[in-house]
Amino acid sequence: MPLLPGAEPFRHDGGEIGVLVCHGFTGSPQSVRPWADHLAARGLTVSLPLLPGHGTRWQDLAVTGWQDWYAEVDRELRSLIRACERVFVCGLSMGGALALRLAAQHGAEISGLALVNPANRIHDPLAAALPVLRHLVPSVKGIVSDIAKPGAQESGYDRMPLHAVHSMRRFYRVVDAELPQVTQPLLVMHSPQDHVVPPADSERILSQVSSRDVTERLLERSFHVATLDHDAEFIFEETDTFITRLTAGMGEDTDTRTDLGKGSGKEGAAASG
Repeated sequence: MPLLPGAEPFRHDGGEIGVLVCHGFTGSPQSVRPWADHLAARGLTVSLPLLPGHGTRWQDLAVTGWQDWYAEVDRELRSLIRACERVFVCGLSMGGALALRLAAQHGAEISGLALVNPANRIHDPLAAALPVLRHLVPSVKGIVSDIAKPGAQESGYDRMPLHAVHSMRRFYRVVDAELPQVTQPLLVMHSPQDHVVPPADSERILSQVSSRDVTERLLERSFHVATLDHDAEFIFEETDTFITRLTAGMGEDTDTRTDLGKGSGKEGAAASG
């Protein structure tokens, strides 16, 4: 199947700081490509994979599950770990959930997470019926292009296959149980006006992780796909600041790097953008 416009994976070989960028459910690399391009332009090594079943047609997504999506980002992360001295993970929506599980599983191999409107659960009351409903209804209306900026569009599916939605719901439960294992520095940027993932998801993630270095930023002018919205440049700048702060001590001993990483603790770091 031909790929949707902008759905091709992206890789840039830069310096010793690596960044894995994860797109969301039914979306494609196009939704976060400007984020990846910005990081690459800063000289970082960047990997933006295409998740299995995405970027073609929704029927291809119907025969995949969360294990497939996670395996893809896990492979890319391991490649970055082998090539780079420090590795960060960025994610949008379900990509944020993938990033959180990578952090829980890989520990100190990941130096920090930057998340935009990360998803934690499916809030639709019908979600409880998914185990049965998915066998009766192949797909429902899609969720792409929740963007406030006029003219901006997300390249993704206009239908959501319920088999894949069911798998995503199970994945969110796995990630939620693992949140206390997340200890890395964390930057969470979320939109108060998000028609796909409510602010409650970011709030729960922030309350459940064990990270001491936490920064929260509000994306007041954007909807769900904020990486293509009015706050895109703000997201890029905040990610720059976050990574720069955490890598400022590269080449120094571990204790010095740890001190530098304590610049914004849970006690007083949360702020609105």
